[in-house]
Amino acid sequence: MAEAFNDKILPTDKATRYAAVAEEIAAVLEGEPNLTARMATVTSMLAASFDHFFWTGFYVVDPDKREELVVGPYQGTLGCLRIAFGRGVCGTAARTRQTQIVQDVEAFPDHIACDSRAKSEIVVPVVDAQGRLIAVFDVDAESPAAFDQVDADWLEGILQDTFAD
Repeated sequence: MAEAFNDKILPTDKATRYAAVAEEIAAVLEGEPNLTARMATVTSMLAASFDHFFWTGFYVVDPDKREELVVGPYQGTLGCLRIAFGRGVCGTAARTRQTQIVQDVEAFPDHIACDSRAKSEIVVPVVDAQGRLIAVFDVDAESPAAFDQVDADWLEGILQDTFAD
């Protein structure tokens, strides 16, 4: 088990854990072309690797409504079914195509509370090999300030390696 300080995983331990799960994800997904299978596997493996990941999953760009996300594979409590681009943390990540690290979801303008227990969140845009946005990857935690640049760097790398190749 990783050393903890104030209920947070120390950055070096977190990076070590991310490195290990990144290798495992790559090995499991080698040769698997199906997008849903890839998303479900990434979600499951990351959720199982970090105890503080309360809700972990994808919101996929709806092909019929290009400016809307629809819930995809996830682990956790019931998620919002649809989120418009520009709304909440996921919609903001989709609109800007920039990773969003939110230390306190209640302070985020237009936050969508799918589960009131979520206190912090990180959302990473997911693009395909052609650079098209295909989804956002969302992780919620029950404690404030649960995510930082270490999470952003590793999640961005894992998602790029998994979906942009």
